Amino acid sequence: MVQDALPLAAIAVAGLLYARRARTLRRRGADVPLRKRLSFLLALVALAVAVASPIDRIGEERLFSIHMVQHVLIGDLAPLLAVLGLSGPLLRPVLAIRPLRRLRGLAHPLIALPLWAVDLYAWHLRGPYEAALGHESVHALEHVCFFTGGALLWTALLEPLPGPRWFGTGSKLASLGFVWVAGGVLSNIFIWSGHAFYPRYVEAPRLWGLSPVADQRLGGGVMLIEMSVVVVSVFVWLGLRWLHESELRADIVA
Repeated sequence: MVQDALPLAAIAVAGLLYARRARTLRRRGADVPLRKRLSFLLALVALAVAVASPIDRIGEERLFSIHMVQHVLIGDLAPLLAVLGLSGPLLRPVLAIRPLRRLRGLAHPLIALPLWAVDLYAWHLRGPYEAALGHESVHALEHVCFFTGGALLWTALLEPLPGPRWFGTGSKLASLGFVWVAGGVLSNIFIWSGHAFYPRYVEAPRLWGLSPVADQRLGGGVMLIEMSVVVVSVFVWLGLRWLHESELRADIVA
């Protein structure tokens, strides 16, 4: 169907552009590390699974919990993997385009973090959420917003491009705490609520014996577990880097 073909075509174009730029850098003697190429490939795979597998249909028509799986793939895991696969040299042709270069300011941590939180909460309000379920164009916009918000968040925290000098590793660790709290509050709202929020799932045919409330609680659990694993993993990685930087500063002073 067209609704599946368009996002798959966009994913394929992104992969081809990445491969082309990586080949150009390799010819110039600046080969892209294998871990970055694999990370970007996994990001594309995650997006393809999210938009062109039964996850999309079941999540849209039957189960909130499966829809949440789709959301964490599009809004968190795929952006994280994509950002891990990027670097300054890879992004240089994109940044040469003046309008896109100006958008780099959105990755400033004081903009990217609140923008990500507003994006996350706004799309889970009943009105926007039900509109996305009922209209393909709104659903596509929701997915674009989730991916963009996640990409800006991880760009601010992982800095494939240099960020503000004041935003060091300690500030990044504190920002991860904000991400965990913001995501944790929303996921716990779903987990502990005694009623289903979205009429679409209340009226949907039951699948796997899940009631609307149980389905919603499972979706909140999916969100909480995924976000906790990701945040803790990045926290450990940044913490180890912070210790290494502290050791280097101590050696310089000594």
